[in-house]
Amino acid sequence: MKPSRRRVIIDTDAKNEADDQFAIVHGLLSPTFDVRGLIAAHFGTRRSDRSMEESREEIDLLLGLLDLTGKVPVANGGPTGIPDEQTPLDSPGARLIIEESKLASKGDPLFVAFLGPLTDMASAILLDPGIVNRDVVVIWIGGRGYQGYTSYPGMEFNLSNDIHAANVVFGSGMTVWQVTSDVYTKVSVSYAELDEKIGDAGPLGKYLIKQLHEWNAIHHGEPIESRSLGDSPAIALMLYPQSGALRVQPAPRFGVDGWYLPGTGNPIHVCEQIDVRFLLEDMFAKIRRFARQKSRS
Repeated sequence: MKPSRRRVIIDTDAKNEADDQFAIVHGLLSPTFDVRGLIAAHFGTRRSDRSMEESREEIDLLLGLLDLTGKVPVANGGPTGIPDEQTPLDSPGARLIIEESKLASKGDPLFVAFLGPLTDMASAILLDPGIVNRDVVVIWIGGRGYQGYTSYPGMEFNLSNDIHAANVVFGSGMTVWQVTSDVYTKVSVSYAELDEKIGDAGPLGKYLIKQLHEWNAIHHGEPIESRSLGDSPAIALMLYPQSGALRVQPAPRFGVDGWYLPGTGNPIHVCEQIDVRFLLEDMFAKIRRFARQKSRS
């Protein structure tokens, strides 16, 4: 019998920017997802020395807005990046991935979406090397594009927070779907669009818009009236894998500067395009539907 729902874990640096929130909500409101857990991820130490804890607090806040407090497993991930490519950071998040991977089977894989660094996946591999032989699909929002576009300044952020982890995962032979910066930065929404689509969608819609405005006001140095929901392609790919154009290529290694180096040659899938219309319209519709159902109850 074919499974009716897709088994999913979302590993998220939820308080890093203002896009994780939309991806988390979209995932939790999708009826074909059996969300086996949310993992709070760190986002380095550039803005906070307790980034993982801040991610956990944001996850808990969103669960409250969704009336899901206590109904979805939540685990803390590693508080920092791994120190080298041989040393894991044992955490409840890494252990959750390991235990759920043991339940995966052919035709019913476990999807683990990483909206930040790959710390917890690398730790799971190092703690239990057998995980690489299980039916697990790792989806990672991270790494610069392969085409040489210069739209992303400096080192890609998610990669920069744990290069060691990225090298462990990409060198492991696991099934990896990578969404690079030249793709995820194109999933933009404007203030006007958000107001029209979910501005009247109750406390949840209002919070999503408010926190996005606040992040831009604090962290964006140029005039702006939009934000890229760069983490959301991970949700779209789990909802409908054909919504992404995936190209198979040999897995690279990552240099200390974030550039690609020759790697193991294991095949990975690189997402070169995402169906943004499907992604955004499905998310907006589910947020509006939730607000209607909540108002009736």
